[in-house]
Amino acid sequence: MSEQRSLPVPDGLAGERLDAAISRLFGLSRTRAAEMIGSGDVLVDGTAAAKSDRVHAGAWLDVTLPPPPTAPVPVAEPVPGMRVLHEDDDIVVVDKPIGVAAHPTVGWNGPTVLGGLLGSGHRVATSGAAERQGIVHRLDANTSGVMVVAKSEGAYSWLKRAFKERTVEKRYHALVQGHPDPLRGTVDAPIDRHPSGDGRFAVVAGGKPSVTHYDTVEAFRAASLLDIRLETGRTHQIRVHMAALRHPCVGDLLYGADPTLAARLGVTRQWLHAVSLAFEHPGTGEWVAFTSDYPADLDAALTAVRGES
Repeated sequence: MSEQRSLPVPDGLAGERLDAAISRLFGLSRTRAAEMIGSGDVLVDGTAAAKSDRVHAGAWLDVTLPPPPTAPVPVAEPVPGMRVLHEDDDIVVVDKPIGVAAHPTVGWNGPTVLGGLLGSGHRVATSGAAERQGIVHRLDANTSGVMVVAKSEGAYSWLKRAFKERTVEKRYHALVQGHPDPLRGTVDAPIDRHPSGDGRFAVVAGGKPSVTHYDTVEAFRAASLLDIRLETGRTHQIRVHMAALRHPCVGDLLYGADPTLAARLGVTRQWLHAVSLAFEHPGTGEWVAFTSDYPADLDAALTAVRGES
């Protein structure tokens, strides 16, 4: 149910754009604030205004806030191309294809790892929110590779703690533009949502601590293949840190990649793959490791870039 709010513009927001003011006042993204303004859900001193209008202190705002989103529900149906690499009483390890989210989220209508497992008859832990049951970490929808899902409640708690305490070894391969200098290094830079509110993340002062270790495996004329170890696990972390180094993942147009190079190599998403995941098994305590080969699209792009060098 929508909520009506009326309040004056505080002194601290005087001179701000209307969309920025609404975003800050109500904790919304700039995009969502602009949509509300465009729909006539924001009045300034009783009249409609443009999102770019500047507000002055004391101006009266009448705002119709949208109802809070309802939690999405996983759709239990098999996911084509998703393979189970390992399964026992505690965990199930999958090789996630592109175009598949870890779990349902507001705004995502595509397939999910959770829904795929449930649709194929696999049991998962009931811990966590209903739409994230058993999910202890995530990969971006268009990042492929190894993911582990908890099946038992004990495994869920064990793995959540292991990821939090950074005892899980997460390795990725990324094909990035150009040649990082130095060829091996660490990016230690805090990450938070991009100030634009457009869904991107960025290196932001005061953001969450984020550490990425990288090493060049192979250098080509236009790009470099990196082996990457994540110490932390922030949303879009590798993509943001590589872009901050001015070496974005090939094909990652959201973070500034060259569309011409992506088209030449036939890449339609970020060239980023979770190649391995290793951790102490929650049931036995032994160190286990699981790996994933490059999917066909990334393998073909790597062959193409080698052919150019």
